[in-house]
Amino acid sequence: MKKTVLVFSFIMASFASFGQWAIDKGHSKFTFIAEHHGISEVDGYFKKFDGKITASKDDLSDAVFEITIESASINTDLDMRDNHLKSEDMFNVEKFPTLTFKSTSLSKISGNKYKMVGDLTIKGVTKPVTLDVTMNGPAAHPNPQNKKLQLGVKATTTIKRSDFGIGGKLATVMVGDEISIRATGEFQKN
Repeated sequence: MKKTVLVFSFIMASFASFGQWAIDKGHSKFTFIAEHHGISEVDGYFKKFDGKITASKDDLSDAVFEITIESASINTDLDMRDNHLKSEDMFNVEKFPTLTFKSTSLSKISGNKYKMVGDLTIKGVTKPVTLDVTMNGPAAHPNPQNKKLQLGVKATTTIKRSDFGIGGKLATVMVGDEISIRATGEFQKN
């Protein structure tokens, strides 16, 4: 009986140190920039998403970031373009309602700068991506009524839309193949 109690206590202690951080949707944004006609840039963002961080270490060195974005929530401030982006040859939102990202490693570079590697899935295609990450915190929430720790994250990378089957035969002179991605977010520890 003592051995069972010890094992149970160890499992509970491990679980207690396991931390989850929830995304603060009001202070987070997932944006992208595409080159248009080789002369200008068009940006957009996704309105609906969810995310969390799971870590067992206080320094977040083993953190796993998981993000899910609703593809139909794409917004470029032009209905005609948004409808085209939702169509079959672009994001095909009916068949692929979500884009997902799950990190596989987080390496500290210096100070609050990191490299994050993870799997990005768009239109059923999963590719590894590397992001440049800045993390601020964890820090106490400035509101004394809120006792939760908070963390600020900024991540940037560039992907090729053709790697994910976005745009079909759309010529790169119309829309560039390289898409810049910028994600900013606040997370609160549960």
